[in-house]
Amino acid sequence: MKQTYIKTLLRATLVVILFTGCSKILEEQPRSIYTPDFFKTKSGLMGGLTEMYAHLRNIYGQAYYYNTCETGTDEVTYGQSADQNFKVMDLSGQGDITSTTSRADAIWGTTFTNINTASGIIENASSIPDVTNDLIAEARLFRAFDYFLLVQTFGGVPLDLGAGELKFNTNPVRESVRNTVPEVYTKGIFPDFVTAVKDLPDNPRVTGGATKTLARLLLSKAYLTYGWWLQNPKNIPTYPATDRNDPDGHNAQWYFQQAYDIATTAIENPGPFALQPTFYDVNNGANDRNSEILLYADHTETSEYYNGGSLTSGSGGAPDNFAGWMMTWNYPNMTSSSTPTGWTAVNSVQRDATQALGRPWTRMAPTIGAIENTFADKSNDSRYDGTFTTVYRGNWDEAGISGPLYNANHLKINPGDAVLTFLNESPATPIDYSNTTYKSNIGVGVLPGRADYVVGPNDISRIVYPGLWKLGPYRTDNGDGLGQPNAGSTRPFNIAKFSELYFIAAEAAVKGATTKAGNTARDLINVIRARAGKWNWDNNGNVAKVEDRSAAMVGATPTTITIDYILAERSREYYGEGYRWYDLIRTQEWGDLASSYKIAGSNVGDHTATVVTRNIQPYLYLRPIPQGELDALQMSTEAKAAYQNPGYE
Repeated sequence: MKQTYIKTLLRATLVVILFTGCSKILEEQPRSIYTPDFFKTKSGLMGGLTEMYAHLRNIYGQAYYYNTCETGTDEVTYGQSADQNFKVMDLSGQGDITSTTSRADAIWGTTFTNINTASGIIENASSIPDVTNDLIAEARLFRAFDYFLLVQTFGGVPLDLGAGELKFNTNPVRESVRNTVPEVYTKGIFPDFVTAVKDLPDNPRVTGGATKTLARLLLSKAYLTYGWWLQNPKNIPTYPATDRNDPDGHNAQWYFQQAYDIATTAIENPGPFALQPTFYDVNNGANDRNSEILLYADHTETSEYYNGGSLTSGSGGAPDNFAGWMMTWNYPNMTSSSTPTGWTAVNSVQRDATQALGRPWTRMAPTIGAIENTFADKSNDSRYDGTFTTVYRGNWDEAGISGPLYNANHLKINPGDAVLTFLNESPATPIDYSNTTYKSNIGVGVLPGRADYVVGPNDISRIVYPGLWKLGPYRTDNGDGLGQPNAGSTRPFNIAKFSELYFIAAEAAVKGATTKAGNTARDLINVIRARAGKWNWDNNGNVAKVEDRSAAMVGATPTTITIDYILAERSREYYGEGYRWYDLIRTQEWGDLASSYKIAGSNVGDHTATVVTRNIQPYLYLRPIPQGELDALQMSTEAKAAYQNPGYE
């Protein structure tokens, strides 16, 4: 797919698209440009705030940015149909991450445009008589949010966009100076988040709007991340080069304590937010926008205008939500037979706009380590079942094909029956992958007496693997047919969850924060693990399953919680949601946990897993400044070279 670089606000005036996800959220008129006079009106301020939410769609659900957050980690590698956008991020000899190949370019222009819009609101709102502090706090939250995303990704970034630090700029500029990481945190992130915590309401102004709880989560996570940066346990380089000293005079331990205190305060004062009763409920499309979700990039199936993209076809670009396509393999290729003897091939699992299926792209694939080790407990822990599609069921009737079909062992199957199952465990009887009698055109195996084809957990490949159920599409307008499986997902893309407060507080506790009674690291993690042991639905069996295995989950929690254990729990909770690379670089565990992985190859029928090594060098903990940005700067060759992160010159 062709790469498109977004021109940044450092050299362009504001060109912004405003729209909303639901008719009850934010209904404003689009504008092509913002000026200081515009922000001195109530309608201008509200239009700017609408853009704060709209810009999230250009980041979250944008599959090329999503790829940079997952591919190359212990969770994900590239899939059979991957192009260089995905292969280079794997760091396994398929290409190098450079200023032209890194898809972190997807966030550079989007965030700086929004930062400038936020600054315009903050600067000019005081001239509007009836504007209250909670409205300005929304702009402060999003300005800090974008700077936090940028500093984690690129290191120090410019606070001055041409008119002074954190000032609204209306003139294109062709020069830029990067601030240091401590300056970005202490000038551009912490003050805005602190003000947002103070001024935002407990209940959102609009559906999906910013709240005090969201601000506390983001502030506590920023404190936690900066504490790690100050401590720098594995001597990872930073840029621009600077001493790891805090301008405000605090040490890493102070920031860990702040992270713990703010996160536990949010847990104790949740406002309208709460954990969902089961893990399945969190990610079930029918339960989207639930009380656990603090922030999301919204979409809708009722209006193309408010969705920001077609409801019938997908563009493969932002603002479509198409991240879920990437880890969806080409399941519609599998066939069964329409006759009990011989083999007359019929596509038994049709492309369908349902959460278990969706549009296949096969650009990304789970590692065997994620399937076998991260999700080792598939009996008590509901999170494997609530993360992956492990059974592909026949739906040929929705395509107008009548009657039963015949599948593995020439056994009859009906619509809704399993056509292919990814087994939770390797069976005692070896899977026969060499059988050609039953025409398995996708190279999967058979077991005696089973009508479904099977794949063992150690046999997944870059071409056939469990799909990512939690990001699959959900629509209510499919009727009796296959719906619109080629469209971008009309579901919201979740960005911040109430559950993460428990992880932030637990991680800060492991880093030495003084804990409150009943809120040790183990206590906090066990809240999440106990919830993971509660089942109300079995995706694998497609049946209700009301079971409480929380006691077994809590009993299996180690007495001493380590950072590696927290990272494993975070992966079980947030697998495939775009958290992983940031988790690994924050804790500096990327090289230790992701330097090798196992998976079988890209050919049909390849089930021989091999170990693949990655070359994760310290400089890779920062992404390169996009080449499009460097090309647009009117600075000397030496100045441009100095602007780029070391290792990417």
